[in-house]
Amino acid sequence: MVAQTTKVRPAPSDGPQVVAGAKPPRAGGGVQSLERAFTILETLADAGGVTGLSQLAADAELPLPTIHRLVRTLVDLGYVRQEASRQYSLGPRLIRLGEMTSKMLGTWARPYLAAVVEQLGESVNLAMLDGDEVVYVGQVQGSRNSMRMFTEVGRRTLPHATAVGKAMLTQEPDAEVRELLKRTGMPRHTEHTLTTPDAFVAAVAEARRLGYALDDGEQELGVRCVAVPVLDAPRLLALSASGPAPRMTDEFIAGAVPLLQDAARQISAEVARR
Repeated sequence: MVAQTTKVRPAPSDGPQVVAGAKPPRAGGGVQSLERAFTILETLADAGGVTGLSQLAADAELPLPTIHRLVRTLVDLGYVRQEASRQYSLGPRLIRLGEMTSKMLGTWARPYLAAVVEQLGESVNLAMLDGDEVVYVGQVQGSRNSMRMFTEVGRRTLPHATAVGKAMLTQEPDAEVRELLKRTGMPRHTEHTLTTPDAFVAAVAEARRLGYALDDGEQELGVRCVAVPVLDAPRLLALSASGPAPRMTDEFIAGAVPLLQDAARQISAEVARR
């Protein structure tokens, strides 16, 4: 007699099923579909804002049917849009979220800016690269401030005439910097403004080497500014101190740089916690 064997089926699992080729779900009891939706948005952003569905599935490491279902939902909500080319891009409803996040960023950073102002006495600014423009998202006025400067919260300008623009772009390849300058042009603000790509790329290289950037009256005559990049942030950010040129001496800048760099590290850590 041949002994009969009974096949034992594995007990059904209450946890999420892992699909071949998909990223494993994050620990912590999160909602998987929500995590995947944000993965799609972040992957689109990493791709420059526009990509095809198959490429999106490959880059996000998610199954194509899952990507298709979630993208259609995001399109219906306005967070993703389908282009005439049948590619997908980030949608207009994200603009409002981004604008509010920029405002909140200045609020989160304010204590760190204030700590630097207390030691330096000059105004300290937080700026972000928004598209091809620098936008100032945070500021604490210096105790010795006696002049109105262009670095007001909400003010937009082009990167080529600012210390914060140079500092941010130290994190980008030279080829990307040149492409940005080609799009924006390099209008002259003062006699000191850098107006050629070679001169600006050289200034960015020097800032990359030193760890800080300078604006010597390039945006506004009589104003000097020193800036450092905020590293490891999801957007290109920079922190700066600015004031009248006679007070912004080389000795002042030598003392300001380590204070700004320490504040930049704290802001980077704060952003990572949010």
